[in-house]
Amino acid sequence: MSFRYTRPDSLPPVVKNLIFINVLFFLATEFLFRDFGDFGLQGTFGLWPINNENFRPYQVFTHMFTHASFMHILFNMFGLWMFGRVLESVWGPKRFLLFYLVCGIGAAAAHMVVAYFQYQPILEALEFAKATGQTEYVEHLQSFGGYAVGASGAVMGVMVAFAYLFPNTELYLYMAIPVKAKWVIIAYVAFDLFGGLGRTSDGIAHWAHLGGAAMGFILVYIWNKTNKKTFY
Repeated sequence: MSFRYTRPDSLPPVVKNLIFINVLFFLATEFLFRDFGDFGLQGTFGLWPINNENFRPYQVFTHMFTHASFMHILFNMFGLWMFGRVLESVWGPKRFLLFYLVCGIGAAAAHMVVAYFQYQPILEALEFAKATGQTEYVEHLQSFGGYAVGASGAVMGVMVAFAYLFPNTELYLYMAIPVKAKWVIIAYVAFDLFGGLGRTSDGIAHWAHLGGAAMGFILVYIWNKTNKKTFY
């Protein structure tokens, strides 16, 4: 399959509506439903480990529209606008929306696999503490196994696809240093790989990012299989 590249709209329909929905979710979680349920609307929509009692299947979808802070949503929506508007112009609205959602689900799948094994020892310790009546230890263990939120996995897929199709396009770091897109995205992926393999927790769902990036690469590779040329 080949694609025809046209000058991207400044705010094409799918990118515009995705940004609108994300902002709407953020405003709702931050200002309208902070006391919703046990963990607020953010915790309700966030992606919990599949072996955690708070996990719900719909979170695989809703987590990618929920963000933890203003800076979190700002960077994700900027990335979606910067790279997504180009891909939407190349693929069209329907294909781009499908790509974005599949990358987000791929990010959720990768995160759930890793989170399952990370949370399982905590779950076993929690069951033992409950059985032996260690109330204080139970409360301590229940504070672990939090949820993941954000569109970062889907956006990583978008960034990988952009770098695949436009590898030599120059991006300006700090608005001054020109670096080709392929090197920027490789650096992002390497950062998440080292972060995911590291032993310390920095509050970033690195494996979700890697899952979105991997799914994005697989999809764009398959879709572009009959057109080996890149655009630039």
